[in-house]
Amino acid sequence: MRGQSRSLSTHKKPSSSNSRPSNHAGFWTVRRAVAELRRHGNRRNVEGMARFGIRSKKICGVSKPKMDEVARRIGRNHSLGLALWKTGIHDARLLGMLISDAPQVTSRQMELWVRDFDNWDVCDGTCCHLFVDAKPAWEKAFAWTKRQQEFQKRAGFALAAFLAIHDKVAKNAPFRRFLTVIEREAWDERNFVRKAVNWALRNIGKRNRLLNRAAIDTAERIRREGTPAGRWIATDALRELNSDAVQSRLRRKSRRPNSNGRK
Repeated sequence: MRGQSRSLSTHKKPSSSNSRPSNHAGFWTVRRAVAELRRHGNRRNVEGMARFGIRSKKICGVSKPKMDEVARRIGRNHSLGLALWKTGIHDARLLGMLISDAPQVTSRQMELWVRDFDNWDVCDGTCCHLFVDAKPAWEKAFAWTKRQQEFQKRAGFALAAFLAIHDKVAKNAPFRRFLTVIEREAWDERNFVRKAVNWALRNIGKRNRLLNRAAIDTAERIRREGTPAGRWIATDALRELNSDAVQSRLRRKSRRPNSNGRK
């Protein structure tokens, strides 16, 4: 696991069919959606998820293909997404964020939802598929890194990791600022925090050549600090950021117009 969600690890923009409200929106209620999830649930999946650290008080064990299928059938439905989240069922929350509409996500919603994160799957999936495209994304990424709760703090770094990939218009400045946050928090030894710190550092460092150099410098300072978590974060990040594969890709990217022009 390198900062990816078991069921929802790949960020994809909604297809045109799923970005509009469903023609059958009135057909789908919380009760019907939850019943559908329970129908597709599998105890073996629940046990397998637990082995990967995905645990929740209420969980059905719906596979990714089935979850995607149900989400496509429902279509975009933000109000239903909010209601599904309130059920507290892990699978319903994943479905809820998949059918929710990022432009309608408010700062208040993000604050309410992040407090419910109880495993890395729902944390990473929500940040990947919904929060990264919400207007308050940058604000929350910085703010959540100061949280004490493990998955709330992870959410800040996970969100930055996704922004490094998917915010195509952001300049280098906010990523440079986030590198100072990474350096500040690299001491945290909790597994799901240190992995997310490392993930954000690597993704920022792969964005362009200027940020690659800045991320490498950050990693070297973290390593010199000598904390156990920091040594692991820095060593792993430096291995990738200095690799021939990453350096070759960044050199090719730098030849494209305006690739490194965002200060």
